[in-house]
Amino acid sequence: MVPESSAVPARELQSRIIKLQEALAAREMNGALIVQKTDLFYFAATSQQGWLYVPVVGEPILMIFKEYERARQESPLAEVVSLVGNKKIPALLDQYGYPLPAVLGMELDVLPTSLYFQYRSIFEKAQIEDISYEIRLVRAVKSEFEIEKLRAAAKMSDKVAAMVPELLEAGKSEVALAGELESYARSLGHQGIVRMRMFGSELFYGHLLSGDGAAVPSYLASPTGGTGVSSVIGQGAGFRQIGLHEPVLLDYVFALDGYICDHARIFSLGPLPADLEAAHAAMVEIQDEIKSLAKPGTISGELYGAMLTMAEKKGYSENFMGVGDRRIRFTGHGVGLELDEFPFLAKGQELVLQKGMVIALEPKTIFPGRGVVGIENTHLVTKDGLVPLSNFPDEITTLPLP
Repeated sequence: MVPESSAVPARELQSRIIKLQEALAAREMNGALIVQKTDLFYFAATSQQGWLYVPVVGEPILMIFKEYERARQESPLAEVVSLVGNKKIPALLDQYGYPLPAVLGMELDVLPTSLYFQYRSIFEKAQIEDISYEIRLVRAVKSEFEIEKLRAAAKMSDKVAAMVPELLEAGKSEVALAGELESYARSLGHQGIVRMRMFGSELFYGHLLSGDGAAVPSYLASPTGGTGVSSVIGQGAGFRQIGLHEPVLLDYVFALDGYICDHARIFSLGPLPADLEAAHAAMVEIQDEIKSLAKPGTISGELYGAMLTMAEKKGYSENFMGVGDRRIRFTGHGVGLELDEFPFLAKGQELVLQKGMVIALEPKTIFPGRGVVGIENTHLVTKDGLVPLSNFPDEITTLPLP
């Protein structure tokens, strides 16, 4: 049985496939072969192991290696067939009346090189081209169905944040608090896996970091890092004990039925030093100013530049989104089924915002040796600008001293 909450309507898939077919036609491609897990779910409503062939004209064919019966239950597509391996794909396409593609689109941004060479030998007469950019553009604009999924995830993010005051204690380790919050999130339906598209990027729920531990940089494409529990992980919560009068950052992703809300809040046991409180207030101001600017038609890179200018005017240019030469060169990113979707509010990005895009906006300041303050909310792009999907207060939550 397909869980009712995760079922995707057939009309939803049809709309997505039509948009992909329009992109294929614009690129003069004969079809696309979808293999990446998240894209497969987006266009076929299942993540079972297999391949989805989308012709430029005609019905798509979902070919499943494992697990066929489950895929048939999960996907509303009309054509779902069992296939023992990718070498059988050309014969199956011929059986369905589709000629072998002269130009075949594949997700070359994520396809391993060894598999790429396999598909080159299978489709030896085809020219294989990258269709990933077009796929990501299609996925960037959310339908009403997806927006409701994102709203539901945002409600769960609020619940997790609201649990922090009940669990936050001086002397408790970051990883102990993280485990308690993650257990609670799991009980709310968090799927556990947080999908990212970027090679080598992994995330487990997010970052629960405190004091100077939050300002420890890492390899991750994030303004925050953390020590982690070992150098094998090299990010996230560690064994540092939480103290008084220091910022505790909860930067967590709630993933519900595939859809992601990215959400960061600051907590403290006792008031923070005045300069950290002022920095946090400045980050909230930047967020609020950008919300009114980020309207359909705005260039994503221009918003990044505007946020840098705002941070400089407020006196935080040296600490905004990191410190030094390796600071993060973005201030927001799209979210959906993955944490790193289009659009990116980043230097040089020229993607035009559209109504229905969803952006996690995350102005933060990093103070080495002291901690991190700032905010992150997941927003919907509307005709009037950004509207947050969550409701937990943006201000620092200051708890009374024990």
